[in-house]
Amino acid sequence: MRDLYQRLDLPSHASDDDIGQAIEACQHNALKADARIVLGDPERREEYDALHTTLRDIGLLRARLGLTHGPFWQDSTANDFSLPPDNTGARHDLLIARVERAVGLHNRWRQWRAPWLLAALSIGAAALGAALCYLWLR
Repeated sequence: MRDLYQRLDLPSHASDDDIGQAIEACQHNALKADARIVLGDPERREEYDALHTTLRDIGLLRARLGLTHGPFWQDSTANDFSLPPDNTGARHDLLIARVERAVGLHNRWRQWRAPWLLAALSIGAAALGAALCYLWLR
């Protein structure tokens, strides 16, 4: 799907007048026809804007994950919503570190849980036994 705003060099919040001027100035006939049909009708533009936001968010997610289209997709209409990969902040390494920390805490909790649980059950059983003996002897 084409990013009509990008192809017409417009922001997604452009006014109807700005869109009309950009469509008239466009030199590509197929793009001009698509823009007229989609952005010229208020209902279609509203639907396109909702889809545009979703596709833009998917493009951002792909970039943050470091994903890009293969070379055969570059410069095609399928690549309109793709961004270059975001390799500046290694989010993958941060996620792995968080998962490793959580697993370490969980394992430490499991390691120490068993002795304390056994001690608590023993004390509870002794207390219950003492209470039953007290009631029986009374």
